[in-house]
Amino acid sequence: MKNRSTGTRNQRRMPYLVSYFVLVLCLANIFHYEANGQSLVEICNNGIDDDGDGLIDLNDPDCECQQAEPPSHIPNPSFEEIDCCPSGNSQLNCAVTWIQASEATTDYYNRCGYFERNGFPLPRPIPDGNAYIGFRNGRFSGENPNPNWKEYTGACLNAPLEAGTQYTFQFHIGFVSYDISPPMQVVVYGTPDCKNLPFGVGDREFGCPLNGSGWQVLGSVNVSGNAQWKQYEITTIPTQDITAIAIGPDCVELNLQENPYYFLDNLILADSELFGPKIELKGNPCSRDFSIVSSARNHATYQWYRDGVALVGETDRELRIDLIEGSYQIMINTPTACIVSEPYDYIIPTFETESRVTVCPEETYPFGGQILSQSGQYTHTFQSKDGCDSTVHLDLHILADRVDTANEYFFRGETFRMGPYSFRTPVSTQVSLVSSLQCDSLVHLNLQEYDLYIPNAFSPNDDGVNDVFTVYGRDDLIELESIHIFDRWGDRVFEGTKGQSMEWNGTSLQGSVDGGIYAYQVEVILHDGKRKTLSGDVLLIR
Repeated sequence: MKNRSTGTRNQRRMPYLVSYFVLVLCLANIFHYEANGQSLVEICNNGIDDDGDGLIDLNDPDCECQQAEPPSHIPNPSFEEIDCCPSGNSQLNCAVTWIQASEATTDYYNRCGYFERNGFPLPRPIPDGNAYIGFRNGRFSGENPNPNWKEYTGACLNAPLEAGTQYTFQFHIGFVSYDISPPMQVVVYGTPDCKNLPFGVGDREFGCPLNGSGWQVLGSVNVSGNAQWKQYEITTIPTQDITAIAIGPDCVELNLQENPYYFLDNLILADSELFGPKIELKGNPCSRDFSIVSSARNHATYQWYRDGVALVGETDRELRIDLIEGSYQIMINTPTACIVSEPYDYIIPTFETESRVTVCPEETYPFGGQILSQSGQYTHTFQSKDGCDSTVHLDLHILADRVDTANEYFFRGETFRMGPYSFRTPVSTQVSLVSSLQCDSLVHLNLQEYDLYIPNAFSPNDDGVNDVFTVYGRDDLIELESIHIFDRWGDRVFEGTKGQSMEWNGTSLQGSVDGGIYAYQVEVILHDGKRKTLSGDVLLIR
């Protein structure tokens, strides 16, 4: 009876147990759906893949925090909007809203008409769009030399600059050459009244805006360059509301032989807090005390990332790196914006140098704790006081007798040293050497250049001529080990190693790249067994 009764109770429980398991399965399915249905949200500062999509923190599109280019207080900031196409010099009136501020006239250039001035080669590509301007800092050659012939461009602002607020003026300036575009001070002048534009009407010797009333210096920066465009910025906190600006040289009178000439493009003037945060370096990159610091924002919170993954707990403006390589960024959240900095790529610095030493017979040479007594190639890695490695490749030549022949090679632009002598060109000569022990010998030196050619420009237009960039060599080049191409921001656009193509055709993984100057780094093995890393710039012509 007891057994029968127990069985009856178990039978009664069965429907409830079945219902319980069904409920558990339903809940499990619900939670499974929540995960697989992507209803979970990525938390962007915990270093965890919260939504299960394989992407963590900044690497997940859920954590996009992009700030558009700040809206400029300057109207038509890249001179793209036009009322007419320029046909020659002194036609700034063709650019919408821009005002010829000085009696000495700036020049307006646009692809729709007049695009380049004879005698002042334009560095390419221009920073933005199809237009730019040019201006002088005095006139010194030709008729009527005049150091006060300073050309300024002005504009009434879209909205006033408010007193007590910090603003950033960011611009690109182009240089013709060191001679034609020598270093100078670019100055931003401000006035509280647009009626002060233009100034010096009818007087080409008026010079800078400060010669009149109502103008003040908002900020300046020293610029220099050669056949290139460079970006600069100026920060300012106006002491009164500013409604108009003028841009151009400082007020200093110069005494030059050439007419100084410069280009301007892509002018952004906005509240400093609208620009992306900047990362500054603090200390020696080789030291464990090395740190990076973000620019400050009012009422902001900070979060650091390495390779897109949050460094949990690193929420101060300053981050100690501790010699861990990676790509570092900071996210700044303010009550009105979310901004992520450009990456700072930290690589522990290493230094590599080559040294060629010739000593006399029976002489030894100390190197890396060794006493060398035989000719040969030696390598030793030294450590600096700051902790970085410095690798020295020593090519030691100990003369076998009092008269010897040395067949040596060097690259163009290098200096070859033998004893107290230095050579920068190929030579065949006799060199008398005297050691520190007064052991002298005579060396017949045959110094030759490595026969390598690296082009400084190419045009990948499929015309069968100069379509790729690579290293060319005759018998001196045994093997091309690698080739790396970088853009002007330091991003790698092409890489070729053993087993891959060693010819760059002007494309990246994303497709064809724009024309312009790119940096290269190539590693070659030469006929004498030496391994050499060469670097430089190449112009891609479209």
